[in-house]
Amino acid sequence: MASLSSPAAAAIAVLLLCCWCSARRCEAAGAAGVYVLGDSLADVGNNNHLTFSLIKADFPHNGVDFAGHKATGRFSNGKNSADFLAEKLGLPTSPPYLSLSSSSNKTDAYIGGVSFASAGSGVLDSTNKDQCISFNKQIDYYSSVYAALVQQLGTSQVQAHLSNSIFVVVIGSNDIFHYVKSSSADKLKNPAQQFVDSMVSSLRGQLKRIYNLSVRKFAFIGTGPLGCCPSQRNQNKTGDCNVEANYLSVQYNKGVSSLLKEMSIELSGMSYSFFDAYTALYEYINNPEAYGFAEVKAACCGLGDLNAKIACIPISTYCSNRRDHIFWDFYHPTEATAGMLTSILFDGSVPYVYPMNVKQLAAL
Repeated sequence: MASLSSPAAAAIAVLLLCCWCSARRCEAAGAAGVYVLGDSLADVGNNNHLTFSLIKADFPHNGVDFAGHKATGRFSNGKNSADFLAEKLGLPTSPPYLSLSSSSNKTDAYIGGVSFASAGSGVLDSTNKDQCISFNKQIDYYSSVYAALVQQLGTSQVQAHLSNSIFVVVIGSNDIFHYVKSSSADKLKNPAQQFVDSMVSSLRGQLKRIYNLSVRKFAFIGTGPLGCCPSQRNQNKTGDCNVEANYLSVQYNKGVSSLLKEMSIELSGMSYSFFDAYTALYEYINNPEAYGFAEVKAACCGLGDLNAKIACIPISTYCSNRRDHIFWDFYHPTEATAGMLTSILFDGSVPYVYPMNVKQLAAL
């Protein structure tokens, strides 16, 4: 393709961006695209393309309520948070990055937004190593996308486009799950707060790296009450929430919230929305009837106590009343839960989302 260094070519690039954006209702939504980094809460199929990964959801009963009623790689009975957020922004769900590897015109796909999210990933590279796309590798992939867009459209046009796009980050749960499962000896060497601090420290460098690639609008989804998911409750004879996992989640969210505030002061033009998923989901768990839920402990799909001894695989059974369940499998929310939480992220307020919601972030 010819260089876009001339004024005429630059004008054409801008016109193409505007026309493309108008077709996707970007003007109404206020966001030019949605780029997603994170774990299984937002994975829309990347892990399907990882040949040797065991962390996949490309089989029944996943997707039973999705369009076509087939598994898509989402750890859900239907849509997940990435789908719902894109809908609310008036955009299609961003495609999995690995699904675009053979695309003849990747730039057209890239400019609308890409999902790099990979089930199993964590802030730390050691989390589920070789089974997922690590968070750092996801950033590498985004860097490649950035370079491809710049080559095709020119630096100034791409920077303007990306600075008006929403970058969603949902990461940290898997690191905490791994820490909870670690031995007492390991925990003595690496106390809980020290572990959380190391996560936040890593995150600082990772988010700064993304910022340096023209990202200005961050939507960060904090970890939920991880100790209350069926896999953790199943570790207690009483079925109560795991106190350690919940403590780590709270401390991590506090650390991330402080980090984002600091970075927004330090870095020119950076804005963010932080969603305290812990507070929001814990309210559902403590007062389920008020939100239309009947089952807060057991997974809808699985086998064994609380449907949490065996994952949601083809031999598992699944509930018929999926709207009544908070959890789909032993880690992940149902489509109903994900939809409700995303609504708070999009247009909720303090204490759940701050200093602004995603709707306000997109309008900046």
